[in-house]
Amino acid sequence: MVEVFSGRTLLNKDGDFIDPEEALRNKVVGIYFSAGWCLPCRDFTPVLCDFYTELVEEGDPPAQFEIVFVSSDKSSEDMVEYYHDMHGDWLALPWTDDYKHELKQRYKITAVPRLVIVKENGDMITDKGRKQIRDRGLACFGSWLDAAEIFQNFSG
Repeated sequence: MVEVFSGRTLLNKDGDFIDPEEALRNKVVGIYFSAGWCLPCRDFTPVLCDFYTELVEEGDPPAQFEIVFVSSDKSSEDMVEYYHDMHGDWLALPWTDDYKHELKQRYKITAVPRLVIVKENGDMITDKGRKQIRDRGLACFGSWLDAAEIFQNFSG
């Protein structure tokens, strides 16, 4: 049950529409509030790419983790450019979807970058994902997975 993005459509980097129910099922979800104009965002995004690559793309089995980018860019064009140039192979909420404002309110986002780690149903595990990745690296994923209470195929 993926309630946090239920009824929404997400995008992948190829511009394909993705059903969140399928893409996020049984996963820890990182909601990445970020923007291309933000220097701390541009500083952290490559770190997040490495984290995601090691966990998901190089993991065997791949970790039960997905990121959804929620843009604070000033235009759709700016978002697309930043997403394509700097982001990992994760998902994004379309720039035109006003749900981003509801998400920012729900998770009390007042500044970017912010990586909020949530359970499938949207309950927050931590709003300090960025700090935890910087401080603990891949080790923080195990504690997120425990908190998420999902069926695990991760042995780490």
